[in-house]
Amino acid sequence: MEASNNILSEISRLTRYIEENYPELTKYLEENPLTISGNSSGKGSMDDKALNEYLNSLKSLIETYKKQH
Repeated sequence: MEASNNILSEISRLTRYIEENYPELTKYLEENPLTISGNSSGKGSMDDKALNEYLNSLKSLIETYKKQH
């Protein structure tokens, strides 16, 4: 659970960074939804792999934009 919280904190930090420094990229934030998978209890839970993939996509978005501009 702590790993998920750390990933979510980093996602929040990068999202704010994008909104404050690259507002033109915010349209891409909505195109990268987090994947929420169900577990055996029937309750939704965030998958660490999906969170990491989303975090990496944010990092990639920033790096790609910096290289192009």
